[in-house]
Amino acid sequence: MPNLSQDELYLQQLGARVRDTRARLSMSRKTLAATSGVSERYLAQLEGGHGNISILLLRQVAQALSLALPDLLREEREHSVELTLLTRYLERLSPKRLLQARSILVSAFGELDPEQRRKRIALIGLRGAGKSTLGRKLADDLKIPFVELDQEIEREAGVPLSEVFSLYGQAAYRRMERRCLENVIELHGRAVIATGGSLVTEPDTFETLRAACFTVWLKASSEEHMQRVIAQGDLRPMTGRGEAMADLRHILEERDTLYRLADATIETSGRTIKESLLQLQNVYNNS
Repeated sequence: MPNLSQDELYLQQLGARVRDTRARLSMSRKTLAATSGVSERYLAQLEGGHGNISILLLRQVAQALSLALPDLLREEREHSVELTLLTRYLERLSPKRLLQARSILVSAFGELDPEQRRKRIALIGLRGAGKSTLGRKLADDLKIPFVELDQEIEREAGVPLSEVFSLYGQAAYRRMERRCLENVIELHGRAVIATGGSLVTEPDTFETLRAACFTVWLKASSEEHMQRVIAQGDLRPMTGRGEAMADLRHILEERDTLYRLADATIETSGRTIKESLLQLQNVYNNS
């Protein structure tokens, strides 16, 4: 095969790109000619690497192939037609749908940009684990926003969280939770996010969180969870405490596998807030 000049090589690559894209779309050269307004003879020369086509005619060919002109003109050799078509498809999605698509891709193929994901820290765990207290202190330390997802849900619902379930039901609550999480991720490139304890039980929502954030499980014993909730002024567990404790242990056991999917785990039982915060900072800084 004779050595080709850079111009000749580029024309061959351009022709191959047109030919491959047309084949992917199951489009005959005759159909492309009719759609683009460029003659079949001209297209044959172009696909054969012998084209000397004007920029206006080339734009018509690109439009007929549903490609942006830069995608057709680019000089990179290793850029598949599938990637180009996928990019064009994704560009048509709304921001929220794009976030969902990214979550699906990350779930299937892994995180492609771990540095971007690390800019958001999400704290998971049951109530009383210290998510709000430690999350707020960590956000202050990093000088980034602190977001409590439950408060975002209350803001959207227009009622306290305790009334959301009774007024709207669990299914509606889950939709609000997912929608609020997507809004927070879209709005904040950097943030510390305190999530609700049950978020991990919603697979799609949890996967969205894991795809967009560095997740940390704040772990505590069932006894400490109970003591901290009571210390917050909620005396409901004192009524039928034995049964409440059994339920709490069951929930912890049930969610253990899900919580362990977090990027890091911090044991807060028997530790002061200052000690837990130092551990959280060390885990994040060394991740």
